[in-house]
Amino acid sequence: MRKALRWLLALTVLIGTLGTAGAATAADATGTDGTTDIKERLLSIPGMSLVEEKPYTGYRFFVLNYTQPVDHRRPSKGTFQQRITVLHKDVSRPTVFFTSGYNVSTTPRRSEPTQIVDGNQVSLEYRFFTPSRPQPADWTKLDIWQAASDQHRVFKALKGIYGKKWISTGGSKGGMTATYYERFYPRDMDGVVAYVAPNDVVNKEDSAYDRFFARVGTKECRDRLNGVQREALVRREPLEKKYAAFAQENGLTFTTIGSLDKAYEATVLDYVWGFWQYSLLSDCDQIPADAKNATDDEIWTSVDTISGFSAYADQGLSNYTPYYYQAGTQLGAPTIGFPHIEKQYIRYGYQPPRNFVPRDIPMKFQPQAMRDIDTWVRHNARHMLFVNGQNDPWSAEPFRLGKGAKDSYVFTAPGMNHGANVAGLVPEQKALATARILDWAGVAPSAVQADPQTAKPLAKFDAKLDKRDVQREMTLRP
Repeated sequence: MRKALRWLLALTVLIGTLGTAGAATAADATGTDGTTDIKERLLSIPGMSLVEEKPYTGYRFFVLNYTQPVDHRRPSKGTFQQRITVLHKDVSRPTVFFTSGYNVSTTPRRSEPTQIVDGNQVSLEYRFFTPSRPQPADWTKLDIWQAASDQHRVFKALKGIYGKKWISTGGSKGGMTATYYERFYPRDMDGVVAYVAPNDVVNKEDSAYDRFFARVGTKECRDRLNGVQREALVRREPLEKKYAAFAQENGLTFTTIGSLDKAYEATVLDYVWGFWQYSLLSDCDQIPADAKNATDDEIWTSVDTISGFSAYADQGLSNYTPYYYQAGTQLGAPTIGFPHIEKQYIRYGYQPPRNFVPRDIPMKFQPQAMRDIDTWVRHNARHMLFVNGQNDPWSAEPFRLGKGAKDSYVFTAPGMNHGANVAGLVPEQKALATARILDWAGVAPSAVQADPQTAKPLAKFDAKLDKRDVQREMTLRP
């Protein structure tokens, strides 16, 4: 928006949206008895527009666009449309604020905390994931504070309609996002439930991951996985010929990472990590037991099934440019060793995020960003629950609580992977976590207040609405 007229128009729109809390309150005042249609109330918020409404029994589900500033520090310098969804149940119920840290699903879904509190759910698409990307894209405006400020403005806009208590949540990068939001705007939410959220405090110190892979699961399973991974590098030449044919057949290119050879090694080195991230120990029987005597097709199929040979092609990377940009500028990225593979078979090792982002996008790492988050959580966490998976590699560097934390918890679900949740905790912790979520949301029944061990979700399980998909589009990303 270089022309003065466009700047003026953008500023006019933004002034309207910056005053959304008052507008929403006015709308609420005209319809506290429910007589005003919820769609009208949502669309009365300046900057809010409807994309579509989808029916779902017992709810209203809206896909919306909301006008946000590209830069919350300089809101007059342009806006973009950020996609959100609202799963509306009743304004008298609490609201769960969900983000995956990536794209938002436009299919009605209910996060676990939403089921627990039987509430509404607002879901936000993370900035710079298309279509929620400013044009032109100034990548310096993709950072954790700007993203937290997106959430803050959405919350202010909707709080006048959904006036009961709010819980923020998300899994993986979404759990990280919920944590960062709490750090920068600690007065917005009444509670935080962060699932499998990595905490890479010192980017260059990743020995925790090496220790994790040395003991996860069973020796038999580790040996199977290590054997296939090593064999895929030993047989690099014939399998790369197969990869080249696969790439040609599927129109894959490798401009960003630099070569098919780099993409091949990156995919193979993700193999063991990818298995533990998405699979269970019981899935080990699907891994070739004798890798040295397995056929090329068996090795290829196992690696492709778990890691995906399209992952590091341009076509696989492009959707996740915002994640890799953040990993290389603030979030950090893991590096692990491969003691079971001779050095002559590894040419590049775990490649840095810089290799997965187009070179025309500048990147500079900010080591203080995660240290600040970690320090804040240790000393200031309040009403925060972190749920990790015992067999999830991303949980090797978890958030921890210090003496300053209040009514906050870190629980680990035994045997679970990157899909760990409250339901997978041991019974005592499951009941306690459920009770705290209900209490933070202001809907704990008297029986639960008297005995937290009686706590259970207020809403019945819905197979479609409560489907827990663990995204598998890319292996080495949270």
